[in-house]
Amino acid sequence: MLNTVIHGAPTAQPPLLIVHGLFGSARNWGVIARRLSDVRQVIAVDMRNHADSAWTAHHGYDDLAADLAEVITTHGAPFDVLGHSMGGKAAMMLALTHPALVRRLVVADIAPVAYAHSQSHLIQAMRGLDLEGLHARSEADRRLSATVEDAGTRAFLLQSLDLKAEPPRWRLNLDVLEAEMNLITGWPEPAGTFPGPTLFLTGALSSYVKPEYRDAIKALFPAARFAKIPGAGHWLHADRPREFEAAVAAYLG
Repeated sequence: MLNTVIHGAPTAQPPLLIVHGLFGSARNWGVIARRLSDVRQVIAVDMRNHADSAWTAHHGYDDLAADLAEVITTHGAPFDVLGHSMGGKAAMMLALTHPALVRRLVVADIAPVAYAHSQSHLIQAMRGLDLEGLHARSEADRRLSATVEDAGTRAFLLQSLDLKAEPPRWRLNLDVLEAEMNLITGWPEPAGTFPGPTLFLTGALSSYVKPEYRDAIKALFPAARFAKIPGAGHWLHADRPREFEAAVAAYLG
C-alpha cells in the first residue's frame, strides 16, 4: 500500500485524501493537511515511484487509481478526495472507476485531457545534477540552477533530494517516470461518469484548465463546478495557500 501521512483523528466528517502531483510527496502538503485536519482526519499519500512509497515498473492512471482505492478501503470508505495535477488525474480516475469510494472530489488545476507538454527535461536536469560531495541544499540549488532557471521549480524539485543518504539520492523513480511520461501527461479516456459533487479549482494565472475543456469535464463529471484563485498559477496551493485552504474547506463543508 502507498505510504501515508495521517493528520488528526477520525471525526463525523468523511476523511480527506490528498494526492500530490508529479515529483511531489505527502510532505509537500504538510501545512495545508494539518490546517484542514481541524474538522476531519486528513490522509496524504506518497504516490508510487515517489518519496517513501514503492517503486514499480508502471505508472498509468489505472494503476494510480487502484493504489488510492486500496488506501480508502483500508481506512473505510467513503472519502473526500483532493488531487493536484497528476494527482488530480489519478483522483478523477479513482472517482470514475470506484465512485462508491468518493463522496466529494476536488481537482486542483488539471483537466481530463491529454497535454502536449512533457516534464522529461526536469528529469534530465535531476539526473544530471552532480551529487558528488553534496551536503547542503544551497549548494544543490546552485548546481541545479545551471539547467533549471526558475528558483521556485528548483526549490520544489529539491524537496525530493535526500541529502542524508550516502551518497545523496533522489527519492523519485526517475527511470520509470521518464519512460511513462506520455501516460502521465496523457489521459486514458475511461468509460463512465462520476455523478458526485466535483470542484475544479484552478489558478487564475494557469492555462491548464481552458474554457474549451469544459465540455470534456462535464461529460465525465456532470455535477462539476468551477472556481479560480486570483494571483495563483499551476501550483495554486503554494502560490495562495490560505485562499486555497479556504476554498477547499468551504466546498467540502
